[in-house]
Amino acid sequence: MATSIEVNKKSVKQLLETGKRSKFVIPEYQRPYAWTEEQTQTLFDDLVEFTENNSENNENDRGTYFLGAIVAYENEKGEQEIIDGQQRITSLFLLLRALYVKLEQSTEKKAIYLRSQMEPALWEQDNLTGEVKQDKVLISSRVMGNEGNTEFSEILQTGSINPNSCSNYTKNYQLFQQLLETYAAKDPIAFYYFINNVLNKAIMLPITADSQDTALTIFSTLNDRGLALSDADIFKAKIYNHLPQAEKKIFIEKWQQLDEDATDVGESIQKLFYYYMFYLRALENDRKTTTPGIRKYYSKNNFEKLYQEEVLDDLSTILNLWIVVNNKIEIENQSWSQNMAIRQALDALDSYPNEFWKYPVVNYYLKYHQQSDFENNFLKFLQRLLAVLAARYIVTPTINAVKGGILNLNAEIMKSPTPKFDFSRINEQQLKEKIKDAHRNTVRMILKILAYQHQEKLLPEKWEIEHILPQKWQNSYFSTSSDEEVKEIVEHIGNKIPFEKKLNIVASNGYFAKKQASYEQSTVTILLELSKSHQDWGLSDIRERDIRISDELFALLSSWGLNQTDVVQPQLIPIPEKNREDYQKFMEIFRKEDSNETRQQFLVMYDNKK
Repeated sequence: MATSIEVNKKSVKQLLETGKRSKFVIPEYQRPYAWTEEQTQTLFDDLVEFTENNSENNENDRGTYFLGAIVAYENEKGEQEIIDGQQRITSLFLLLRALYVKLEQSTEKKAIYLRSQMEPALWEQDNLTGEVKQDKVLISSRVMGNEGNTEFSEILQTGSINPNSCSNYTKNYQLFQQLLETYAAKDPIAFYYFINNVLNKAIMLPITADSQDTALTIFSTLNDRGLALSDADIFKAKIYNHLPQAEKKIFIEKWQQLDEDATDVGESIQKLFYYYMFYLRALENDRKTTTPGIRKYYSKNNFEKLYQEEVLDDLSTILNLWIVVNNKIEIENQSWSQNMAIRQALDALDSYPNEFWKYPVVNYYLKYHQQSDFENNFLKFLQRLLAVLAARYIVTPTINAVKGGILNLNAEIMKSPTPKFDFSRINEQQLKEKIKDAHRNTVRMILKILAYQHQEKLLPEKWEIEHILPQKWQNSYFSTSSDEEVKEIVEHIGNKIPFEKKLNIVASNGYFAKKQASYEQSTVTILLELSKSHQDWGLSDIRERDIRISDELFALLSSWGLNQTDVVQPQLIPIPEKNREDYQKFMEIFRKEDSNETRQQFLVMYDNKK
């Protein structure tokens, strides 16, 4: 279905007068009015400068002054819901109201006429008499939880302020009044031209879309001024409007707290909704590899998924996971967050080169975190996930290598705390060779996995990848090896190890013997062990460590579940003695089979044979 967009250039007066037919509304999901006094001053100064170049006798008249675009759409109530431009249109209403108050002090014909021109841009009027209804303004703000909404309306109705208020509405309205007072006293004639220019020569470009989605798309394309509206802003408004009045205040408080907590962890509510989408998809057994946009996903069936009672609580639960992962801290009364093996597994996964590891971890945590055996099961799950993902990315460093398997795993998690991992086998020799010359995106993950087999604590917060043999070496140091050979071997995993950044700066590019003093100050156990076991470090040491690391890592990942088959266990009836030999032969073949499909076939054959 084609979208419809209407774009018509209008003067400020022409645009604001459309509010009589279709009232302007700043919706709940918008942010509060945030223009500073500096921005207000700039707008006023620009309009004054324009007036000085556009008086009746000025040959340099430039005609119009462009104030920017306003993006809106007509909502189901017939209102103009503003998607972009709310800060400017709010400021213009405040300016016009300040101008009207100033003109009320004069009985001059110019003042009376200009007042009559402003009235239909500020208030509703009687259709027959033209009488102004100052209690019915043409714009309203519904920004969620914002006390300034009422204040804005009262300023436009009465032209006066609350002297105890420190809101941006009051500050900017007062500033407009002060600027107008000074300007009118300095040049009364220019002041009248100024008002005429604001009404008739200041031009805006209203862009009216046929739907909220279209308007938001236009806004995202045009917006380059600060933060764009997020999908979470839309969700907030949808949930808020759906709640009974008695629950709205509590919702606002919970949302704001969640927003603050997410920011402290380096996440966002938008991101939490994204994680949660994978959980909801898994509940629906949705295994499609195409990931929908979150607004498109949550908007299905009139946003029904947002209206479930548990949504905010589930988002808060998800956030607990990231408090541990991102901030490296424990959560009170949650023993899993104090389990160092779990924290090390999560830290290693956090260095996985893309975000696909996060979705099954979130799903598992959200599904099972309240179960009594969660801690033990969670550790086993994380280690197996790390084994599978690490091995696959080391061999094939692309997203597509795991995407399908991850979506299947998400759905399997909903079925069991020991879910089926549907990933193809990894060739042992290929993996070991790839480990030696590891892709740069996998090095930190590999080093974390190795380091955590030697120490009980997390690695220091700021550490770097240390090249034991420096990347810059003297050519004479390896007289029997070419520069190309040395350059290649220096980048092997056997020459890399975690090292605190501050100590690494001191160690610089010295050779092993010179760096040992710095190594000995490290808290990285694997580095301390290496420093104590070696007096020198050369190409043969790197080659030997390459082999040792690849063997050690493969053995570790295998013990965690790499290439482990989620087998079907035979449920067999007791076998008569005369068939015992056949049964033993069957079981011998059965145990050798890795394929679930083949095992099922054997079971059918056995069942028929009975």
